[in-house]
Amino acid sequence: MLRRARFLNRAGYAALLIDLPAHGESSGDRVTFGAREASGVVAALDYMRRELPSERIGIIGVSMGAASTVLAQPKPAPDAIVLESMYPTIDDALANRLRMRFGPIGASLAPLLLWQLPFRTGLSTQDLRPIQHVSSLGAPLLIISGADDRHTTWAETQRIFDAAAEPKELWQVNGAAHVDLHAFNPEAYERRILDFLSRHLRDER
Repeated sequence: MLRRARFLNRAGYAALLIDLPAHGESSGDRVTFGAREASGVVAALDYMRRELPSERIGIIGVSMGAASTVLAQPKPAPDAIVLESMYPTIDDALANRLRMRFGPIGASLAPLLLWQLPFRTGLSTQDLRPIQHVSSLGAPLLIISGADDRHTTWAETQRIFDAAAEPKELWQVNGAAHVDLHAFNPEAYERRILDFLSRHLRDER
């Protein structure tokens, strides 16, 4: 995320980067695919609103960071949210990854692994369905994914977009898979992100 922070800073935005729980240097004993990581999103927003109470706030969440943002359901809502390469449900995410590894038969293994989820994490599959919560974020959304992403297919991204409430925008990055979309096409990414953020975070007066 450092490259994103640098171009945002060059454009005049302050940026706060965080390690989600159980990631990087943050404490935590296991990854929970966005469920408990959501507490990191809430903590970061609380910090920014306390330190900079008069500033508008936007979020850029990538993959699990995007899921964590949606599952956090932050209140009050941020002023703008960018969701990149986010899975719709844990069922879809696991089936896609098994299919990539083992071929078409791989998806049939998903129920066996998902059955273990409550025992390993204390969570159910119902706790990991960002698509069910995206409509209640209460913020302008820009939803982005690669056209060739096999971890979260374009059809799944379209489902997420259809479930989201207005105002919302959708951007398909042609030729991109489940990769760093800023690194994939920096010029196009920065142009699209800055246009979106300027409309929602900056006072036109």
